This record gives sequence, structure tokens and C-alpha cells, in this order.
Amino acid sequence: MKLEKILDQLNSFEKNSFLKVITTLIDNSPKKSKDIERILSDTEKDLKNVDIINIVKVFNLIENEFANSVRSEFVEATSQLDIIIDILIRDGNCIMSREWLNNLYEKEIRNINTKIKEFEKELKSEKSDISELRKRDYRIYRECLNTAYFNDELNNLDCKVTSDEQSILNTLSKNLGLSHEETKLINYLIVGLEVLNIDTIINEIKNLGIIFYSKKSHMIYVADEVVRVLRGVRGKEVADKYFRRVLKNLREPQINLIARKHNIDKHQQYNDKIKSIINEGISFRDVLSEDIYKEGTTLNDKKGHLNDLFEKDLKIMHLKGVVIEDKLDNIIKYFESIDRDDKVGISVDGYEKLLIDINKILPSIKALVKNEFEFQEEDILRSKYLLDYNIKPRDILDLIPEKELKVFCEKMSLKIRGSLVSNILESYKDAENLYIENYENIAYRKLNELKENGLNIKESELGIKFEDITKNVFSKLGFEVDEKLRKKINNAKNKVDLIINLGNSELIIVECKTVKESGYNKFSSVSRQIKAYIALAKSKDFRVVKSLLIAPEFSEDFEKDCREEFELNLSLISAKTLVNILIGFKSTKHKQFPYQLLMKDVLIKEDWILKAINK
Repeated sequence: MKLEKILDQLNSFEKNSFLKVITTLIDNSPKKSKDIERILSDTEKDLKNVDIINIVKVFNLIENEFANSVRSEFVEATSQLDIIIDILIRDGNCIMSREWLNNLYEKEIRNINTKIKEFEKELKSEKSDISELRKRDYRIYRECLNTAYFNDELNNLDCKVTSDEQSILNTLSKNLGLSHEETKLINYLIVGLEVLNIDTIINEIKNLGIIFYSKKSHMIYVADEVVRVLRGVRGKEVADKYFRRVLKNLREPQINLIARKHNIDKHQQYNDKIKSIINEGISFRDVLSEDIYKEGTTLNDKKGHLNDLFEKDLKIMHLKGVVIEDKLDNIIKYFESIDRDDKVGISVDGYEKLLIDINKILPSIKALVKNEFEFQEEDILRSKYLLDYNIKPRDILDLIPEKELKVFCEKMSLKIRGSLVSNILESYKDAENLYIENYENIAYRKLNELKENGLNIKESELGIKFEDITKNVFSKLGFEVDEKLRKKINNAKNKVDLIINLGNSELIIVECKTVKESGYNKFSSVSRQIKAYIALAKSKDFRVVKSLLIAPEFSEDFEKDCREEFELNLSLISAKTLVNILIGFKSTKHKQFPYQLLMKDVLIKEDWILKAINK
């Protein structure tokens, strides 16, 4: 769930710990202090009085400082922060009850204790499946950790690992190629492991700003933005769902190479091995740069394999980078970008229909999804529910075995040649809703993003498409978008984009602007256009009660000029705001949006409008 949405639904007390952490980081002069000051300059310095959107902006500017504040807590070796964070960053664990976190935590402790016993036994056994070379790696790390932890006893101090020592251990672990799980087992082999009180854990991670906790509902929330930071803290380059997507496109011998290196049972089923690799916390980068290749594989062969894997198998075109590190950097950036993107890939309505059909044709998949994402609820195959967990259609289809995907395609009369996942996604695209969901991308003329979301539009067609979608949005809001009247009023020189007919010879005229640059600022040309439109309508005996300008966003100067030009009676609506108003309107009792709500402000914001229409 996005940070903005979480902040919007919690009370001030429930947000307090998070805001305290952010305030402390701001007070310590972060790198982007000037940018933060610009955001807070026109508001109260107390974050409690700052609007939610600006709080999110501030957090995005101090992500690095927030990550460092979490890392600093790892010096307390017995805190079990690594265990807790590893639970929270798994896909599907960003929203859960107190009891569910406790269940997951206690299960994790049991698993680790069992693994420690098996691990210790394997290290001592002469018939172990672990190679002597790997045992040597484990011994080196264990002895270094042992020294770092117990050397405080010489000075009559409590045992701990300092931040400097932890930094050295992290470097050692990376160079030995140890996974998170391997380092975790060695760590708790030395410091011991006991079950902590769940309320103590919740209180500690709440005070670190990692979670929000509602005492009233006993619900825990971890914002998507925070999850991404925590992944970085734990050295996980991509979310598990993207790691799974890549692993499922590897051959089984390559999967076995990874398993052999990290002491994973290679005799498991293919999908179980993939799950074990993900759960081990093995580096995504190391897997693709080293682990999947036989000894002696040349650099050119590795680069060729990466190109084929991502361009042919995963359909991620034009993998840039001359050296392997650059290619991997770009792969990781690609997955980061789609993780941040709100777009679903198909329309939300199409997603809902897909889930209904999956549940009907493949009823066993519900249990698979529930188990994989560790959901506590039963009614999970709902688009709204899954999107709160940032789980999109492709993420669901990636879980389904190919044999069952083929059954689904056959039952739904879909193509079975080529990529089954791509065929399914293509068939559930709802063009109308998909265009609305990409409305802001069209407003900003972002061709690459549109292509990635399945929309192929020529740059020359973006302006017309933006107008068409705007008409569609206002129609869905219950307005009469009068095309006949528009053609009647327009002349060769002046062409209104949209006319909303309110009846009784009263009109709202709408002008649409797409722009690549951030902050639309061409006020003088727009004001001349709209004045001409008003005069044209007046000459035809119509009264323009309101004029609206829809654009990606507006500069402060544009807003100021608009405020001072009272004759136009012009209000500004960003593309994002208009879509959010439509989304909110769909769940209200209104058949037509009350246009009077558009009459009040120069820059229209959705928050108070949504509150008004939901009364």
C-alpha cells in the first residue's frame, strides 16, 4: 500500500512515531535539505500540520538517511531486526494483523532453530553434502563474527557488533558469496536465538518508523516506499516476485548450480528449488553474474546469455550496457521502475475479470496464491485487495504452473502458441479503462511508459487521444459532453476541445494540453484561447459558467496568473487529479458529478472534492 494511502486512513496518533523519525532526520541536515525546505517553506515546519502529499515528497528525499538509521540498529546483534525485516519485505506481508505477524515470526524462529541444528551437524559431518571449500567459507565468516561479537568481553562490556565491524562482516559475506540465510544461521549459531514478545517487537519497529500500527484494529502497515528501502538495507536488489520471474526462465541445470553453491537440496521439485533460492536471500546480481554459469564460461558467453534471457525470454527489449555490471544495473532499474509504477499492465476491470475466471477454471490457484504471499484472509482473489499489496496480474500468472496456464488458455479459447502469460494478459486488456489508467502518461507524452503498459500510440496522436480520454472521463462523471454543439459553435479559427452542456444555454468549456516539460506555464496563450471561446459561445447565445484547463501539472506562476485573471473564471485540473476524482466518484451515490464543486478553487484538488461527494 502506498505511503500516501496509509497516511490518509490513519489518525494522528498512529502516524506520530513515523513523523518523529522523519523530523529527526530533517533536523540532522540531510543531503537534500534545500529541496525539503522548499516543500515545507509555505507550510508549518511541524510535519503534523503538513499535508499528506508533501510528507510523501519529504520521505522520498530522505530515503538514504532513513535507510542508514535502520542500518544503525543492526549493531545490536540480539535485536532480531534482520528476521523481522526479512518477514516484512516478502511480497504480501505489507499489511497484516498483530496476530498474523506473531504467527509468521514464531514460525520463522522455529525454522531457523531447526536449520541451525542441521547446519551445525552438516559442518561437523565427514559425509556432508557441503563441499570442503564451502565449509572453509563458513568457518572464516563464523570466526570473524565470533571475534567481532565477543571481543567486548575483554573490556568488560556487553557483547555487540559495532557498525564498523558489521560493515566489514557485510563485505566479507558478499565476497564469500554467502546468502542472507547462510549469514543468519551463522549469526544465531553464535549469539543464540529466543522468542521475543510480539508487542515489544511491534513497538521497536514502530519507533524506527518501519511500520504503522493501529492499536484499535491491531493492524500493521508497511508502506511500499518503506519496503523498497528495507530491501536495500537487506541487500535485496529486486522484489521476490521479479526474482521468481527471472528464475522461472532459467533451465533446471542452472537452477541446480545455484542450489549446489548455497547448500540447497537440488533433489526438490523445480518450483520448490526456485522458492528455496528466493527464501535464502541469495543475491539477484550474484545469481546472474556468477552462480548460473559453469566454471570456465567466458564473459562474452555470459553477456550473450543475459541478452537472450531478457530480450527473448522476458521480452525486456534493448538491454543496455557494455559490461555485465552495467547490464545488471539496468535490469535492476527496470524492475524498480515497474515496482514503483501504479499501472496494472491491463485495466483494473480486466484484472478483476481475470481473477474471477482463474478462480472458476483453476480453483486450486487460490490456495497457491494464499500460501505464496502468506495471506491471512480467505477472500483474496480480488483486484482491489491484491493491488493494496502491490501484486499485479503478471505476478499472479507467474505463480501458476505452465501446465495449468495451458488448461486455462484452452478453456478460455486463448492462443497457446508463444508466451502463455503474454497471451492471457493481452486477452484481458480493456482498452477504454487502460487508456484512462494511463491518462497521466499520455498527458506527459511518455511514449516509453505507454509502450511498456501495452499502449502503442504515435507521438503525433497523443494530443487527440488526450482529448478523447478527457471526453470519456467527463461522460463517466455523468456530464453531457455535447459534440454536436461543439461543432456548431466552433469556427475555422477557434476550436474548443470539449463542451459540457449543462442545459438552459449554460456551458462549461474544457481545454486540454499535453506537455513533456513539468509544470505547464503558457498562461498568456491559453487565456487568449479561452477568451475567444467564451466570446464565440456568447455570440451563439450561450453563457459559459466555467472554463477548465486539463494538463499534466501547472507551475506556480501559471496558478498565480490564473488567480488574478478573474474574467476567465478558469479552474485548473491536473490529469492525475481528474482520474482520482473519477475513481472516487464511482463508489458514491451520485449519478452526476455536482459541477458546483468545480466552481470554488483555481487549482482543483481531489482530497476535499472526494470528501464532499462521499457525504
